[in-house]
Amino acid sequence: MTVSNWMSWEGGVDLVGSTMPDSDVPNLIVHVARIVHTPVGSAPSGMVLFQPDPQQPPLFMGFVSTNLLVGNYFAPHIFADTPFAGAPTLEARIIIDSAHLPKSVSAHILIPGYDIEVEFSNLGNATKIEREIGAPLPFSQQGLEVTATDVALQINGKPIDFQLLPIGITGGAAAVWSPCGIYAR
Repeated sequence: MTVSNWMSWEGGVDLVGSTMPDSDVPNLIVHVARIVHTPVGSAPSGMVLFQPDPQQPPLFMGFVSTNLLVGNYFAPHIFADTPFAGAPTLEARIIIDSAHLPKSVSAHILIPGYDIEVEFSNLGNATKIEREIGAPLPFSQQGLEVTATDVALQINGKPIDFQLLPIGITGGAAAVWSPCGIYAR
């Protein structure tokens, strides 16, 4: 496979859920990493979405990064042909705390107006994943994933009630600690 666009990461925290009971449509995504490498540079980066009312615009949505050049790479090069293809990039502060592994891992994301905190605990065993293009996204994936069964989320200090979806945005579990991985297309 010839690769024209790619990104790799270390220390990923990936959460996909819904605050709407009995919904299988995500209105909550936290998909960030301690460091993301791209052809244009490396920085703590990811993507976030929170749309508690489906009749209203999201409270926040977009790619997040400490480096806007890196953040602006994702939409046209990795997430083209997805609902995130036109998403903005928000300047962010991203802290991944893995000091308590293998028991727990957390992510703290600060974007304008929002303080997002996610904690995963009751972590499973690491599994090696390989997903081909189209399963379910338009890029191939390789990496390590560790499923979390206990998840806590706070936004601006307020606990958020939500349910994990059966499948996350990248085709695996909806709450995953990913020590490392790569997307390529």
